[in-house]
Amino acid sequence: MNGNSGYKILAVDDSPVNLGIINSVLSKEDYIVFTAENGPKAREIAEREVPDLILLDIMMPEEDGFEVITQLKTNPKTSGISVIFITGVSEIDAKVKGFALGAVDYILKPFHPKEVLARVQIHLKLSAATNSLIKAQAQKLKQVKKAQKELLILPKSLPEANFGVSFNSLHEAGGDFYDVLPISKNIFGYCVADFSGHDLSTSYLTASMKALLKQNCTHLFQPQESIKMINEVLVEILPEGKYLTSVYARLNRRSRQLTIISAGHPPALFIPFNGEPQFIKLEGDILGMFKDAVFGCKTMQVNSKDRIFLYSDGLIEKSNSVWTKGLDALMHFSKETTKHHISQAPEIIKELMFKDNKGPEDDVVIVGIEV
Repeated sequence: MNGNSGYKILAVDDSPVNLGIINSVLSKEDYIVFTAENGPKAREIAEREVPDLILLDIMMPEEDGFEVITQLKTNPKTSGISVIFITGVSEIDAKVKGFALGAVDYILKPFHPKEVLARVQIHLKLSAATNSLIKAQAQKLKQVKKAQKELLILPKSLPEANFGVSFNSLHEAGGDFYDVLPISKNIFGYCVADFSGHDLSTSYLTASMKALLKQNCTHLFQPQESIKMINEVLVEILPEGKYLTSVYARLNRRSRQLTIISAGHPPALFIPFNGEPQFIKLEGDILGMFKDAVFGCKTMQVNSKDRIFLYSDGLIEKSNSVWTKGLDALMHFSKETTKHHISQAPEIIKELMFKDNKGPEDDVVIVGIEV
């Protein structure tokens, strides 16, 4: 809506008399009125001025009202404008077709000026209420997104874990999640997970996942045991059709022993300080679907300055390429970041991975760990 500047109304009719009546009635009430005698001019004005409401005649030469509204609704700039048809046609088929195309109401000819004014006022009220509701919902989702980010630990909050992260959420309720846990003085857990879907419930599930990691990834349990217990809880609490993939790495910085658990997730990337990079490819079931799920596991010795990268599939999946191509690029760019501090490496990798296109098509999280 247009606040103190007044609401904008576009009247479209091939009859100058009808346009004159509408203009006179609405102008007296301080509405800003634009008029058009044909469809192309109406669409031009609608795109330029983006009125709050359009009064549209159905029966016009060359381009009738049905054609006009069809084109308005396919234009992102005008698709949200409410349209009231003005017509002398009273047949039910015409009305049904108009509503199907997106009209919100009809005014039958010959119309009374007071009826025009009344219908304009009621639909502006409805539009204002709808816009207010949309803004309120958008604000709540922004708060959800902010709350999600506040759950995520930053490298400066846990410098002993010696990690870096790049987190990019395309949706208000992102599906990607990561966490870093201080299990003991020298042992740390690193997790990346990807929930199916990006609806509002996902934001609450990420909070649940964080709590489950904290409760079960402790000094008393082996990594396999921790993930198994987390899965059993998720099977009970996840809504039908919800699941997640995950990779969990537990690093003992004193003994330099690394264990990686995969739950249907893209392979972790291991870049030794002296040696050839490799993907740690592990088979494993997804989390939250089966109580008797089996997860891939690998334990290995690592050395000082070795690096491990955990990431979500949004980093390597692109609509115009295959997974393996994304993995090749990830390995190449990750090797290039060895001269940078680990806290900077994930963000540099993300920028390099998407430098030749419009950016990520999905949520992306990258966690880099240096031994």
